[in-house]
Amino acid sequence: MKVAYFGLPLGAHLLLQDGHSLEPCVLSPLAAPGRRRVARRLLPEHFFDALGVEPAALEQSVASAVTRSQPELIVSWFWTRLLPSAWLRAARFGGIGVHPSLLPRHRGPNPYFWTIDGGDAQAGVTLHTLAPEYDTGAILMQRSLPVGERSSWQLARALDRPSLSLLREGVGRFARSHPPTPTAQDEQAATWAPEPTGRELNVDWHWTTERVLRRIRALSPVPGLAVEVRGLRFFVTRASPARKIVAALEPGEAAVVGTPELLLIHTADGAISVDRAVLGADEAELAGEDPHAELAPEGELDAVTIARTVAARS
Repeated sequence: MKVAYFGLPLGAHLLLQDGHSLEPCVLSPLAAPGRRRVARRLLPEHFFDALGVEPAALEQSVASAVTRSQPELIVSWFWTRLLPSAWLRAARFGGIGVHPSLLPRHRGPNPYFWTIDGGDAQAGVTLHTLAPEYDTGAILMQRSLPVGERSSWQLARALDRPSLSLLREGVGRFARSHPPTPTAQDEQAATWAPEPTGRELNVDWHWTTERVLRRIRALSPVPGLAVEVRGLRFFVTRASPARKIVAALEPGEAAVVGTPELLLIHTADGAISVDRAVLGADEAELAGEDPHAELAPEGELDAVTIARTVAARS
């Protein structure tokens, strides 16, 4: 099947492996491995890389390629920009894409945060038709999985495989002239999932322990929950319910307890134990670390190290 593909290299590679012709193939401006591998399998006139290219210049070149190719189907997989309606009309079957949520819930750029923070029991992926507005097209197929205790990063990784599977199955069904039956989204059930800002980046320590832990998972590993204890600024990336509490402490107050040492922060009904954290940029510089350590999960400090670092501030 002749497909105009927009997205990450892995999706392009798998569709080529399935025997589809990508004319054109436009790789996402997101940095991801596999670009050269895909390029080697395509004619130069069919390959476009959006990484570092001015959007207006790319759009003009791709528009000409779509007009020349007249693809049967437009396919989007982690493409970050709206595709022009003219391109969708140029394809016999229009366009399809996969969104990492159970639409119409959590439309938008960060469904992982809102799925976890909202306490959803199920997450999933949705194959849908492409429409003039983000994530509003008709639902074609869905797959779900339990959220469990996953962080945002873990949830994103867990959804990759069903997302690719759904993409390949959907394109295959169009190629066999048996496309999935579209079902309009229920606008009354729709929610929006923007990038978290402001209050969403913090917690109210008068929340329950379960609610605080959910927010931490939703923010992990990047950016993590910003916390300051005894003048030490750090980002909590993993925490668990504390087995012991200091009864005299109020919500938001912290203590280093136990052997080995653990840092506890009290909540409305108990406390959390900080299991993993990264230092803030200023603290990392003082420690001789990369000032951007908070962006790297591999820069995490373990529970004992963070507790002892806090204790040293007393």
